[in-house]
Amino acid sequence: PGRAGRRRLLLSQLFQPLNLPVGGEAGWEGRAGEPLCRSQKLMLQGGLIHPASPGCYYYLPPTVRAMEKLVKVMDEEMRAVGGQKLSMPSLSSAELWRASGRWERMGPELFRLADRHGKGYCLGPTHEEAVTELVAAHSNLSYKQFPLRLYQVTRKFRDEPKPRFGLLRSREFYMKDMYSFDVSEEAARQTYDLVCGAYCSLFDRLGLPFLKVQAATGSIGGTVSHEFQLPAEVGEDRLVLCPAGHFAANVETLNGEQRSCPRCGSKLTQTKGIEVGHTFYLGTKYSSVSNAVFLSPENKPQLAEMGCYGLGVTRLLAASIEVLSTEDSIRWPSLIAPYQLCFIPPKRGSKEEEEGAALLERAYDDLAEALPHLASDAVLDDRTQLTIGKRLKDANKLGYPYVIIAGKRACEEPPVLEVWNQNAGEVLFLTKEGVIELMSKVQVP
Repeated sequence: PGRAGRRRLLLSQLFQPLNLPVGGEAGWEGRAGEPLCRSQKLMLQGGLIHPASPGCYYYLPPTVRAMEKLVKVMDEEMRAVGGQKLSMPSLSSAELWRASGRWERMGPELFRLADRHGKGYCLGPTHEEAVTELVAAHSNLSYKQFPLRLYQVTRKFRDEPKPRFGLLRSREFYMKDMYSFDVSEEAARQTYDLVCGAYCSLFDRLGLPFLKVQAATGSIGGTVSHEFQLPAEVGEDRLVLCPAGHFAANVETLNGEQRSCPRCGSKLTQTKGIEVGHTFYLGTKYSSVSNAVFLSPENKPQLAEMGCYGLGVTRLLAASIEVLSTEDSIRWPSLIAPYQLCFIPPKRGSKEEEEGAALLERAYDDLAEALPHLASDAVLDDRTQLTIGKRLKDANKLGYPYVIIAGKRACEEPPVLEVWNQNAGEVLFLTKEGVIELMSKVQVP
């Protein structure tokens, strides 16, 4: 074993306290009377999250791995549209929020606090005020430096009156928020279309069915707004759609009972969705308050035109599990699964034990050497006191995209491994070299 042996990730050593239901058990139930949705139940059972207080969760190591992969994919899409990453403070001064009028308007949704000098702050649910103040502090910006597309991925805080459904509606969560500054309304609308396109590209890469719908601007403000929704029964938003794809909107944007498509007259259908992204064209709503200006070609100060674009990181994780999984088995978008493959050696004491374990360990080590980008993405289920069937069932519930088993055929000549491609629902029988070839096609961010 040597170096390779130390490198193996053993399931027994991972901090992922499984609470998987056995046989006919109903499995994990929430606190008395708390409704559970599929993603919440699966994430609790699979040792992905642990409740801390209402609407706040510990994210366990596999969840953090999935989240970091998701953020990498988001970074790629944001960079592709000229995004520059920064980080802003979680604490925002009350004065900033009073100036924009949102200190009062946001009401009890803001977590408010005072420091030892009595100065008021809120924990940022969103960062329009902060980023506009940052840009306004650099009043000598030239039009040549625009567009500015600044984004961050941070913890956000909202004092939800009724946090529920795990990470779908929590009080503390991770969000990717981008803020754009342009020299004209026309340029700002081009940026808006560009970022919306990046969101569509992200959902396509994750293999998620999504809808882009017209939305209300709410407490953020602005004149144009769209939501990105994943259709789901547990979704809290009601959406109307034209069957021919000409029109889609959140019900709250409609005047009265609009029943037909404004473009083709078709009868609108209704569905529910989980909002995972929201975009706003803001105009000069915030730049005029903070005086965020740039110098025009004539060297005159001019207000920047703004947009803002949010993507729920932790909500998107939970929502993708919600829409892709079965009732008792997690299915991840394969690009962001915490681990891509699980190796299952034979049961202790079985006649395949010796040959099978040696073959599997060689396959694990050779794969790590041939495909170093997958080295940290492979787990060895070393619970050899359990049958292969029991461990395969667990692997299925946890949603590893690939499960590689040393079963009866490991003793054949040449030795053959059983490979379960969970997302395609197929089983292949491959030599060690065949496994490495198959895995060379697997993408990780």
